[in-house]
Amino acid sequence: MRIIRFFDTPDGGSRFEEVDITFPQSFTDEYNNTYHLTKSFSAANAVIAELPHGLDQDWHVAPNRQIVIVLSGVLEVQTTEGEKRQWSAGGVFMADDPRGKGHQTRVIEGPARLLFLRVADDFRVQEWRA
Repeated sequence: MRIIRFFDTPDGGSRFEEVDITFPQSFTDEYNNTYHLTKSFSAANAVIAELPHGLDQDWHVAPNRQIVIVLSGVLEVQTTEGEKRQWSAGGVFMADDPRGKGHQTRVIEGPARLLFLRVADDFRVQEWRA
């Protein structure tokens, strides 16, 4: 599974990267169905937010390192490099820019309902994808 992560850069900007999440763990249920799981990770807490249609946030940082799942609506994020990405229902991304100039956020179709899974400061994306 490929998700997009945006993160802060050493020069104070932000950029996107594609992250391939693997499913290395198998689990077989009592009906003999086999599921494939990612490596587990701890979420410090979770919150569901509803962002109104037309929301247009200027430059800001993510308040926490967080994995975001779009439940409904369409959300657009722009990095300091000028690149834009959009996510709709079922889309997953990681907001990982708690420092620097941050990113811009717009709700293209809304309201947008988002599930934020806030991860610990020591969460390592490299270990999650391996």
